[in-house]
Amino acid sequence: MNIKSIETFTREPVCLVRVTTEDGTQGWGQVAPYNADITATVLHRQVAPHALGKDALAIDALVDKISEIEFKFPGSYVSRALGGLDTALWDLRGKLENKSVCELLGGTPRPFPVYASSMRRDIIAKDEIARFAKLVDEHGYKALKFRIAQENGHDQDEWQGRTEDIVISMRQAFGDDIKLLVDANCGYSPKKAIAVGHFLNDNGICHFEEPCPYWEYEQIIEVTAALGDLDIQVSGGEQDCSVPVWRRMIGAKAFDIAQPDICYMGGISRTLRVAKLAAAKNMPVTFHSANLSLITIISLHMMAALENAGPYVEFSIEDANYYPWQYDIYDEFPIAKDGKVQVPEGAGWGITIRDKWLEKANHQITNQNSVYKHDYI
Repeated sequence: MNIKSIETFTREPVCLVRVTTEDGTQGWGQVAPYNADITATVLHRQVAPHALGKDALAIDALVDKISEIEFKFPGSYVSRALGGLDTALWDLRGKLENKSVCELLGGTPRPFPVYASSMRRDIIAKDEIARFAKLVDEHGYKALKFRIAQENGHDQDEWQGRTEDIVISMRQAFGDDIKLLVDANCGYSPKKAIAVGHFLNDNGICHFEEPCPYWEYEQIIEVTAALGDLDIQVSGGEQDCSVPVWRRMIGAKAFDIAQPDICYMGGISRTLRVAKLAAAKNMPVTFHSANLSLITIISLHMMAALENAGPYVEFSIEDANYYPWQYDIYDEFPIAKDGKVQVPEGAGWGITIRDKWLEKANHQITNQNSVYKHDYI
């Protein structure tokens, strides 16, 4: 069951990957969104040539081998490209065995709780509350996440007083049955993050995401330790793509909740290693899946199979006016009902890529006739 060709279909910022084996079996995956055209180039230059002719079912070994060959490039782009190959191979395996990826991982497809996730900082508290209230009424969400601070803000807010206003207003607007989560996107220094953490805890916020610059591990460790006696939990890790870095962060208890992004990490196989490291420390995992491209489908399958899965999957609430590119990619599009989304039950990912989306995409293929060859010294 060897790999014959690897194709990409790119419509910025999304790139889908199709792997075909010598017997014609196919699987679909996705590289991480944003600058996906660059990632597609990396995939065809630095990932696909090493995968051709290899066993499509030996996913772990193949991912490790490619990482070793490309050892001079240990960062984000190769990991993003690897994620496209890995996720396509898991879909392919599911189709061969007529099982969902969730089942391949030991889980059972079922309705899984999600939290409604806002991506906006350009919104005032009143308007954010209004759209959350509508969605709670229509879809039964039991958990909501909104943005605080300024992204990489050096202790600055999006505008003065916004964080205090939206936190207090959201808590007043929604009862105790609704859990509230916030995302600071690396906005604070440790001193400020600790002070904000106490304020959030006093207002019943249960989840404090990425309080400090994610690359400053010592800062995050300091904040998590300082807030350790409170009810609020610190989460992080979405940007990190190195398993050894994850090992060190989890060992040092850099946060209470591990939050990798499967496509940033390089796929299911590498993310499973992070989940197992977290499980050994009794740390829950709640994946970063901030849009409704395939990453949400992939996260649902994996979360429904993890023993240390957190209570919910991130589920974007942004419509086609804000994130137009996350729609019309595939059928069996996820819809929240009673605060849950059904994990697709069909083979592989259990979804169907739309031909109309593919027709408008930039298509590239690597096979034996087009392989790019290079040597590193």
